[in-house]
Amino acid sequence: EVQLVESGGGLVQAGGSLRLSCAASGFSFDDYAIGWFRQAPGKEREGVSCISPADGSTYYADSVKGRFTISVDRAKNTVYLQMNSLKPEDTAIYYCAAKVGVVPTLEPYDYDYWGQGTRVTVSS
Repeated sequence: EVQLVESGGGLVQAGGSLRLSCAASGFSFDDYAIGWFRQAPGKEREGVSCISPADGSTYYADSVKGRFTISVDRAKNTVYLQMNSLKPEDTAIYYCAAKVGVVPTLEPYDYDYWGQGTRVTVSS
C-alpha cells in the first residue's frame, strides 16, 4: 500500500524557513516521481516543486524558484522541501504526492497518491 506522510509545517514569520518532510512507503523511488503541492483557502491546488528520485531532476514553480529546494534521501525513503525566505502568500496546506512513472510534473491531476497535508502559515 502506497503511503505518504507529510510533516514539518507550522507557523513562521515572513522571511523565515521551514523544512517539510514526506515519508514514503509501499513503492520504489525508482518507479515514481514525487511532487509538492499547496492549496490556499479559496484557491486551486497548485504545483510547487517536483523531483524524479531516479535521476535527480527537479522542477519548481516560478513563484518559489530560488527560495525552495526539493531533495530526496533514498535511504530514508523521504522527500524534503526546504522553504526559505517565506512570504505570507506561501500560506497554504502543503501536500506531497506520488505519480507512477519517473517524469515529474507540476500538474496535480498527473499524480496518483496523496498525503494528508501539513499546514504552513506565514505571518507578516
